[in-house]
Amino acid sequence: MDYKETIDYLYSSVPMFHKVGSSAYKEGMENTYCIDEHLDHPHTRYQTIHIGGTNGKGSTSHLLASVLQEAGYKTGLYTSPHLLDFRERIKINGEMISEDFVVDFVAQHKDFFESIQPSFFELTTGMAFAYFAEQQIDIAIIEVGLGGRLDCTNVIQPLLSIITNISFDHMNLLGNTLEAIAKEKAGIIKAGIPVVIGEADEKVRSVFQDTAGKVHPEKIIFAEDNNPIRSSKLLPSSYWEFETDEYPELIDELGGFAQEKNAATVLTAIRILKEQLEIPAKAVYKGFRFVMENTGLMGRWQITQYDPKIILDTAHNEAGIEYIVKQLEKERYDKLHIVIGMVNDKDISSVLKLLPASAIYYFTQPSIPRALPAETLIKEAQKYGLKGTSFKTVEEAFSAAKENATKKDLIFVGGSTFMVADALPLLNPITK
Repeated sequence: MDYKETIDYLYSSVPMFHKVGSSAYKEGMENTYCIDEHLDHPHTRYQTIHIGGTNGKGSTSHLLASVLQEAGYKTGLYTSPHLLDFRERIKINGEMISEDFVVDFVAQHKDFFESIQPSFFELTTGMAFAYFAEQQIDIAIIEVGLGGRLDCTNVIQPLLSIITNISFDHMNLLGNTLEAIAKEKAGIIKAGIPVVIGEADEKVRSVFQDTAGKVHPEKIIFAEDNNPIRSSKLLPSSYWEFETDEYPELIDELGGFAQEKNAATVLTAIRILKEQLEIPAKAVYKGFRFVMENTGLMGRWQITQYDPKIILDTAHNEAGIEYIVKQLEKERYDKLHIVIGMVNDKDISSVLKLLPASAIYYFTQPSIPRALPAETLIKEAQKYGLKGTSFKTVEEAFSAAKENATKKDLIFVGGSTFMVADALPLLNPITK
């Protein structure tokens, strides 16, 4: 098989969560341990950092990877889902895994995988761990796929565990309360390994503290208790400028409102990691300033055009959309055009109730089986006073928004990671 045939095989032969949803989720670690044994425990040949949480995992992972890369470490990065290319999931110093490795790995282990029938994510995690080992990296940033306790990435023994925050998402799999979700996420807390918690209200904090009391990590640090960021401002470039005691005038290329919390989490993590790794101040400055260039991160308050201004963001649940709405309120425009689509296993009403009724809406659906039909979305949206037109494809919806918008308008594309995935090929991203 060539690369395209190999990817087609992967997509068709193993259940893929981002396409079909919960039916692709395999509870338990049996396959994980089988794959790990079959591959001879590749993740033990380099250091790792484990990052879980509901929102901000991707930004936090990419920021930390960028800093470590600038510090001179050969840095692996394993994240999900991808936007344009499967290989985005597995990178070393910002470079995607080679097509040849993907082809050879599947060919070599195809019979084994077919014998145990892993999920797409289980197979991909094994591939990532094996690739990092072959390439003799120094350290890998490993993003949890779903939950934490039973996630197949949880086989690693990291230098540090990070849990960004807890909010409502994947309730059908993780639980219907924040405490239940937190308990699943807390499953990556391990004995003797420090853990950083980005955000946690009182109830969620107690879950983490209870888990720590049973598991005995080296220490548990809540970033909010000693926030390293003293002040912040959003620059005209849409970058953040943070003032910290250790890193004055720290520029963060990621300009979304949620990035203040993510930056505080990363800076807290760096403080802990410096007990074991050499991370000079220069690496922190360059890592934050050039995170998109260093890692290829896309879809986080990504401005792709001006006149009219076009912004894409992968936020897809209530907590994420809250940040988006607040940031849109700060933007200046004549009219706001929102191209929106969602998937069918999200709490749609919690998102729709937050969106501004004054915007012009283009309801559509991303090109995956999990997509919520545009007609269903528009009917639900009307209950919240949102007005617009439905379109069968993201391309049709986006084209209509561009046709209707003037140079002083703003077009926002979001509601799902897969909306951004469908929109990006229609654009020519700019360099600010």
